[in-house]
Amino acid sequence: MTKQELFNQITQKSSYLCVGLDTDLNRIPKHLLKAEDPLFEFNKQIIDATIDYAVAYKPNIAFYEAHGVKGWESLQKTIEYIPKEAFTIADAKRGDIGNTSNMYARAFFDAMNFDSITVAPYMGEDSVKPFLEFDNKWVILLALTSNAGGKDFQNLSLEKGGELYEEVLSKSQEWGSDEELMYVVGATRAEALQNIRKIVPDHFLLVPGVGAQGGSLEEVSKYGMNKHCGLLVNSSRGIIYADDSVDFAKTAGVKAQELQTEMEGFLAKFL
Repeated sequence: MTKQELFNQITQKSSYLCVGLDTDLNRIPKHLLKAEDPLFEFNKQIIDATIDYAVAYKPNIAFYEAHGVKGWESLQKTIEYIPKEAFTIADAKRGDIGNTSNMYARAFFDAMNFDSITVAPYMGEDSVKPFLEFDNKWVILLALTSNAGGKDFQNLSLEKGGELYEEVLSKSQEWGSDEELMYVVGATRAEALQNIRKIVPDHFLLVPGVGAQGGSLEEVSKYGMNKHCGLLVNSSRGIIYADDSVDFAKTAGVKAQELQTEMEGFLAKFL
């Protein structure tokens, strides 16, 4: 999916919502545990309920890896089920030396056909470039995350000035363009978005942390939006675990629609 195609989806749906599929067998409705593939059955119903309001889906790979081969099969079925109009993100946070990164890229781009993958940048250019060698695929580089421990390194001051996350944003632009490179910026770090937009004005940002984690959608939209929207705002728990009854999918659809309605207003206000 190209940048323009993604923006077209945002425009058509008046939404920049990404639904996180952090599917945990301990949290899905109990009646689904009787299904042949509970993980996939849950995802299938969530996708059906939210596809009118979401432009992207982000399976968290750890929730599938934890189940071994069966988990990978559930993930593959999920990716094949997601309509082609939606942007898919492998939230894998990979990052290793070049030949290993190449194998990770082949796994998620060729074998599983994800549109994008999250990548940790702290082993440098040669660990990221292999992911950028695939046509029409995206790297989503971790830049400024919401977790408390993120400040241990990301906000370290550099001798030449600025903070480490700013150097990640600046340096990585030498590796790939805004047609193939996005960045993760946590919603609870919305105060930094104005500064981030000075460094990467044209790139898309994947923004987790809205909803259950307390991030403000309005602040993220106000300070993070650019002329192509430039945002994919992720909500996981606030949508997929809003209800644990037999009506869980219906409730998920309602929650997704509520966010989409807010987003429609912010698109009209800030775009």
